[in-house]
Amino acid sequence: MTKSIAIVTGAAGDIGAAIAARLADEHDVVFLADIDAAAASAVAAKLGPDDRFVAAGCDVTSEASIADLVRRAADTGVVRTLVNNAGAARATSLHETTPEIWRADNALNLEAAFLCFRAFEPMLKASKGSVVNIASVNGMNVFGHPAYSAAKAGLLHFTRLVAVEYGKFGIRSNAVAPGTVKTQAWEKRAAANPNVFEEARRWYPLQRVVDPQDVANAVAFLAGPLAAAISGVCLPVDCGLTAGQAELARTFSQSEHY
Repeated sequence: MTKSIAIVTGAAGDIGAAIAARLADEHDVVFLADIDAAAASAVAAKLGPDDRFVAAGCDVTSEASIADLVRRAADTGVVRTLVNNAGAARATSLHETTPEIWRADNALNLEAAFLCFRAFEPMLKASKGSVVNIASVNGMNVFGHPAYSAAKAGLLHFTRLVAVEYGKFGIRSNAVAPGTVKTQAWEKRAAANPNVFEEARRWYPLQRVVDPQDVANAVAFLAGPLAAAISGVCLPVDCGLTAGQAELARTFSQSEHY
């Protein structure tokens, strides 16, 4: 029997690792693709046996590197789920954003998802598979990091493009938009300000930030059979942030002019 495969890009990070672990429940093999091959190998070894969790060095901005990943996957089975998770943010303001940063952020956060989808398209057609793009609340509202945010907004539209054009092949395409996620990437901020998460959570109606497992659960749902009729949507996983900011709501509710 042909093995079912999930591909997770950017899998060496906390979010990618959580997604890979969760998708193993519904797939025979999970490929952990990351530009840092050593880090991907370390994560894969922690998650389980190497016949189920396969580390793969891959630069998702390189067509040649993605082609190598496709060949490895084809030798193993058929891709049923593609999770475009790789991403990064650089400059925090437009003034700090150079043309090089703009192009680099768009290449990693938007173009890479297009390149990966087109490369895996034949297998996704064969499996009538699912694409889940990891976007961001930054692609829905203005929270800084302009180049990253513009790319994530584009990623949301790309998600809908795939859903509309490839639905006839049975391919579903959806996105998850996390808010602030408690990952190792925040360690430097926490080292400089131990109260950073306490300060951040006041903006979230649920009074907490997102855990990587929260994102992984949303991805598994959208990729799985319970979401068989869902395509072309963006599911915010943001503890209520995009519904309205809790701190502002409290401020207005306490105002005599409210």
